[in-house]
Amino acid sequence: MIKGIHRFSFILILTFLLLFLSCGRNTVYTDSRVMDGETWKLMNIPTFMVSITDTLTSNNVTFNIRSSSSYPFRNIFLFVTTTSPDGSKLTDTLQYNLADEKGNWYGRGVGDIHELSLPYKSNVYFPLKGAYEFKIQHGMRVEDLKGVYDFGVKITKVRK
Repeated sequence: MIKGIHRFSFILILTFLLLFLSCGRNTVYTDSRVMDGETWKLMNIPTFMVSITDTLTSNNVTFNIRSSSSYPFRNIFLFVTTTSPDGSKLTDTLQYNLADEKGNWYGRGVGDIHELSLPYKSNVYFPLKGAYEFKIQHGMRVEDLKGVYDFGVKITKVRK
């Protein structure tokens, strides 16, 4: 009986371990920048350097934002500049809703912290190998955007 329990426990732990390890295999890049004083200053432009080696697989690029209930707006505007290894640049102006018209925050959260994943590009191929630079500046009408804990970028391979 004890042998059976140990074998079952071993198989159960091994299964969870394999599932846990396989979850991260599609992640190409993930990183975030903490905002000092929970304030995203206009001239604080988070920069993310992403090394790309696979030009054949499509990827999803998402942004992650963690904010507090003291964030004064329902939305956020972002200016995103992507520089490819050959030096060419692409700039996008984006708007995301962080809360509905009644002030209910999207995403998930506990207490004062709200975390939301913001889709940026889907099924994108990186045409060149090398370092891609992502610079993200908030585009709100205030210089000091209060209530932002951190901002991040995540790139994942698209599963077939």
